[in-house]
Amino acid sequence: MIDVIGVLVQTLLFVALAPALVGFMRWMKARLQGRQGGPIWLPYAELRKLLAKERVVSHTASWVFRAAPFVVFGTSVAVASLVPLVFVPAAFDRVGDLFAVVYLLLLGTFFLALAGLDTGSPFGGMGASREMTVVALTEPTVALSIFALALTAQSTNLGEIIRQTVTEPVRALGPGHLLAFTSLFIVTLAETGRLPIDNPSTHLELTMIHEAMVLEYSGPYLALVEWAAALKLLIFFVIASNLFLPWGIAFGRPSAALALAFLLIVLKVGTLAAAVAVLETRVAKLRLFRVPELLSASFVMALLAVLSTFLVR
Repeated sequence: MIDVIGVLVQTLLFVALAPALVGFMRWMKARLQGRQGGPIWLPYAELRKLLAKERVVSHTASWVFRAAPFVVFGTSVAVASLVPLVFVPAAFDRVGDLFAVVYLLLLGTFFLALAGLDTGSPFGGMGASREMTVVALTEPTVALSIFALALTAQSTNLGEIIRQTVTEPVRALGPGHLLAFTSLFIVTLAETGRLPIDNPSTHLELTMIHEAMVLEYSGPYLALVEWAAALKLLIFFVIASNLFLPWGIAFGRPSAALALAFLLIVLKVGTLAAAVAVLETRVAKLRLFRVPELLSASFVMALLAVLSTFLVR
C-alpha cells in the first residue's frame, strides 16, 4: 500500500513539474539569446488562462476531436506512473514495462493525428501526415534504445533495468549504452517537437508539425494538449536520466534517500534541459526531407547498440 501511494505521489510530481521544465527551457533560451525572457512559472499562468477560456469547436468535428485531448493527457499520465522518477516501486514492477511505455505514447500520438485530420483543416492534415512520418521512425528507435539496456538486464521492466545498471555500473560505460543514449536523445528531440526537427515556438504554416495538428484547439482542450506535451518532454528526460545514469535513485519503500534522489533527478533533468536549450540556440531547423535522414541515423545507432550488447557478452 505504501508503494501504491508512492507511485501516486510520484505521478503527481510528474504532472506538477512538467510545465516548470518548459518554463525553464524557455528562460534558458532567452538568456542565451540575450533576452530577459519570461519567468519559469509562466507556463502555469498560460495553462490557467486556457482552462478559463471557452471551447471553440468546428461544426465538422466529431467525437474524435473532443476525445483526443483527454486521451493524449491520460496516456501521458499513465506513462508517468510507469516511469521511475525518484524511487523504484515494488508494487508496479510487473506493469512498468518498456513496451507498455512505448505503445501508450504511440496511442496518444495516434489520437492527436486523428484529431488533426478530423476537422478537415489543410494544416491539420499536413501536420498529421508529417507526424506519422516522424513517428514511423522514432517509435522503433525508442524501443530499440531501451531494448539495448533490457538485453543487458535480461528484463524489459524499467525498474529491473535500473537495478541491474546500479548493481553493475561497468556496463553503463560500454559503447552500447553510449550509442543507445545518443539515439534516444535524438529521438527525444523529434518526439517532443524540438529543434532541429520541429520548432515549438513557430506558427509558420509550412514548417509546423506538432503545432499544425493542434491549431484548431482552444480553451481547456488546448490546455490539456499543451500540458501533455510538457509531460511527455519530462518523461523522455527522466527516462534518459534514470535508465542511463540511475545512481541516486531510491529503491523499495520511500525512505530518507528520497530527498537526495529528488535533488539528483532535478540536477540531471536540468542538465539535459540546458543542453537542449543550448542546442536550439546553435542550430537551425532541418528541411523536412532531411528529417528522415537524421532519424534513420538514430535508428542505426540504436541497432548498433543492440548488436554491441551481443558482442560485448
